[in-house]
Amino acid sequence: MKAMIFAAGLGTRLKPLTDTMPKALVPLAGKTLLQWQIEKLKAAGITDIVVNVHHFPDQIIDYLRENNQFGCYIQVSDERNMLLETGGGLRKAHPLLTSNLSPLASSPILVCNVDILSNIDIPALLNAYNPEEMGVVVVYPRDTQRYLLFDDNSRLRGWTNIATGEVRGPLSDNRYPIANTRKLAFSGMQVLNPRIFEVMEKVVAEKGEKFSLIDLYLSIAEKEILRAFIPENYRMMDVGKINQLSEAEAFAQAL
Repeated sequence: MKAMIFAAGLGTRLKPLTDTMPKALVPLAGKTLLQWQIEKLKAAGITDIVVNVHHFPDQIIDYLRENNQFGCYIQVSDERNMLLETGGGLRKAHPLLTSNLSPLASSPILVCNVDILSNIDIPALLNAYNPEEMGVVVVYPRDTQRYLLFDDNSRLRGWTNIATGEVRGPLSDNRYPIANTRKLAFSGMQVLNPRIFEVMEKVVAEKGEKFSLIDLYLSIAEKEILRAFIPENYRMMDVGKINQLSEAEAFAQAL
């Protein structure tokens, strides 16, 4: 099985640290954010990993080499010429992520953000994946403004911004009444069928090479099945702001 860590972001909310280093190498409780993610994957038996880079890319490449790739096989998807967002980044990494995979898509791809710390049970997440569907998306109920919307069968049906009232996806044409859906917040991790690469070109035609995974999911939600995975006893933290680092260190040490 393969995994991808999104590590290409500019980390603007972590300035001034990210004026001289990539977000992925921001230290937290004696480890970098990237090391936290790699070790989480390795503990779950996933050692074939792709990391994308853009901001100070050579620092990440050198860091992985100096640490002997933490005992894993890690390939770098280089986006130094253009930051492609999550969907575009996944698409660019396609050759690295699908080499040696079964054409029957029996081996899914786990995709996660470098700046999300959590206690997620990765084996339980993988067990929820159905190879006949497009994937499972880690979500949970929390207060925010932007939500993914799921029906009674935990199938993704749309997205909404409750602050603006905007609705996107199949729900936007009223075929699935928003009142009948459950609002859940995205948590930056998903397990995807490698067939995802076959259905990307519609969103590429609409948005170009730079697009988010949410854009992709909403473009395929009518025809493809993406299901919610709500972890039990879930705790997570988005390490997004410089004034949260002390809190994030305590959170990481308690995982």
